Amino acid sequence: MIMTSSKTFQPVLERIAEEIGRTPGRGRPADYIPALAARDPRAFGMAVAEPDGTVYGVGDWREPFSTQSITKVFTLALDLAREGDELWEHVGREPSGNPFNSLVQLEYESGIPRNPFINAGALVVTDRLQTRTGDAAAELLGFLRTESRNPDLDFDREVAASEDAHGDRNAALAHFMASYGNIDNPVPVLLDQYFRQCSVTASCADLALATGFLARHGVRADGSRLLSSSQAKQINAVMMTCGTYDAAGEFAYRVGLPGKSGVGGGIIAVVPGRCTLCVWSPGLDERGNSVAGVAALDRFTTLTGLSVF
Repeated sequence: MIMTSSKTFQPVLERIAEEIGRTPGRGRPADYIPALAARDPRAFGMAVAEPDGTVYGVGDWREPFSTQSITKVFTLALDLAREGDELWEHVGREPSGNPFNSLVQLEYESGIPRNPFINAGALVVTDRLQTRTGDAAAELLGFLRTESRNPDLDFDREVAASEDAHGDRNAALAHFMASYGNIDNPVPVLLDQYFRQCSVTASCADLALATGFLARHGVRADGSRLLSSSQAKQINAVMMTCGTYDAAGEFAYRVGLPGKSGVGGGIIAVVPGRCTLCVWSPGLDERGNSVAGVAALDRFTTLTGLSVF
């Protein structure tokens, strides 16, 4: 089935949901954050947003969930819009090949993280946005509220507190990079900002809409430009190569779209010029990606013929 009109999005989503509903083995929710561990691994939602803001959805597509690392995409965009290529002097653009919270590469790469989507790289980006705005988390939340058209989006204090209680590895990453001069703000301030950022709760519909600027080549929902076309291309490229932790190659092979996952079970994906997607199902594989979410995106690109390849 090859898509010829956006009107076919809804039946495609319904077919995918029906297929996913018959699939056994959905993985396990993240267990180190109580609010995530309690989620039903068989929950499933999926939304597609067109560049004009039209949204299609199926299943639990309006159910809020913990965005976690998905927000790294938006923080990256907000900082890149402010400082441009100077950002890339402080964080790389290469896949790490290691788990998202690894410290291994930092020492022999002089405190420069491999990419902005592993935890070390996201901490650097948040730090730089904090320096430029004075409140990186609030800047992120304001952007998400505006682009999603949902003024009720907010942080989840319980999730942020859980992140803080289990945040020793992130603190170690931040202190290590600070020792190389790659962190500007006091580490406790940075960690508070980072944990708040990861605690944002949103639905598939919210995130599909909020990601729209990447399908519109850097243009926001109101028609103003956040990023140049080149910068939007850069973010999509880094999502393709680094957005799903150390499974980015497998994700590109199966799905064929730029994507970013979070351990809350969500994944966003971009079809430049055509649409943005968000899928959510809390059961994760061993690399921290939603089992049903990857399968659903795989089916979407197969059924519609929409991929970057």
